[in-house]
Amino acid sequence: MPLVSMKEMLERAKAEGYAVGQFNINNLEFTQAILQAAQEENSPVILGVSEGAGRYMGGFKVVVAMVKAIMEESNITVPVAIHLDHGSSFENCAKAIHAGFTSVMIDASHHPFEENIAITSKVVELAHFHGVSVEAELGTVGGQEDDVIAEGVIYADVNECVELVNRTGIDCLAPALGSVHGPYKGEPNLGFKEMEEIGNKTGLPLVLHGGTGIPTKDIQKSISLGTAKINVNTENQISSAKTVRETLAAKPNEYDPRKYLGPARDAIRETVKGKMREFGSSGKANA
Repeated sequence: MPLVSMKEMLERAKAEGYAVGQFNINNLEFTQAILQAAQEENSPVILGVSEGAGRYMGGFKVVVAMVKAIMEESNITVPVAIHLDHGSSFENCAKAIHAGFTSVMIDASHHPFEENIAITSKVVELAHFHGVSVEAELGTVGGQEDDVIAEGVIYADVNECVELVNRTGIDCLAPALGSVHGPYKGEPNLGFKEMEEIGNKTGLPLVLHGGTGIPTKDIQKSISLGTAKINVNTENQISSAKTVRETLAAKPNEYDPRKYLGPARDAIRETVKGKMREFGSSGKANA
């Protein structure tokens, strides 16, 4: 199956009351694990690629070629989108689009509001010309993800969200409502009232960043209020690293990377499958 944009994937998820997981890929093993999990769960999936991970893997074209090759060799038949996570500029979004990404996030949330709208509109114009979906962000998601570092959490303003959506034509919106990138320090405190209002007033599928460590009840409530995309990276990284440590602790003389990265890949696959079930996307690929 060819790569697809997120647009129809997320609109259907919102209409049917589930969420599609964005699982970030960091190397070959992460990519294999996430695609295998999606196929086994018969779930649509979004492969998130941060700018830093894209550089690490050799560039956007390498990422697209790797994903397409794995899909072909592994006979992946579920809908798959490749999504630029936290694109920092129009130029980087354009590079991803021209490399074959089927979705991009332009994160101009740190700019003044009018500048955010101008940059986002420019990205939307190019992306939609190529059939690529666009996600934008308002407010500040706390924590750190690759090159994106934010001190504290700034809630998205409801009226600004409505204006951004109406003036740019984006396909989905990530309003910062209390989630953070990386592990949580204490209990997450999500702004459900704002989430409901933004969802109702914009009509767009909403995106929850920082999906690791959010209790299932909060995940389910977010989905019921219009969240159709949930981003997970830290949880997979933790399960992968834990497995590598355990494998090498049990066999300290092991040096073949396949012997410790293989079990790590299996751990990621199982983590992703659990998330897909939690998000309700299992069995939704070809229904």
